[in-house]
Amino acid sequence: MHEITILVELIKMVETAAIENNIAEIDTIVVQIGEMSSIIPRYMMEYFPNTAEGTLLENSKLKIEMIPANGLCHHCNKVFNIVKNKGKCPCCKADDWEILSGMEFILKEIVIREQV
Repeated sequence: MHEITILVELIKMVETAAIENNIAEIDTIVVQIGEMSSIIPRYMMEYFPNTAEGTLLENSKLKIEMIPANGLCHHCNKVFNIVKNKGKCPCCKADDWEILSGMEFILKEIVIREQV
């Protein structure tokens, strides 16, 4: 359950940016998670409220966008989704590929709550 550790560090990073920029309230943080990363999005969503409790992000939302696991086939140079194709190139059926995307964890956006 390394998701809690990741959330703690993410919250610290966002809080630091908020303080440095005099931001009082954050509405949403948007993260991107690679389809083949070891991070489980469901756990991130489940643990976020408790991890954010008592921080500047206590009333914030977490939005997750998935990055597809794309690979480049070394035999036919086709780019394909590794997960959907179970590690085999759909064109030539080779399993000799290079991963292009899908392992990432990116803080994409911090959405500030509008002051009324």
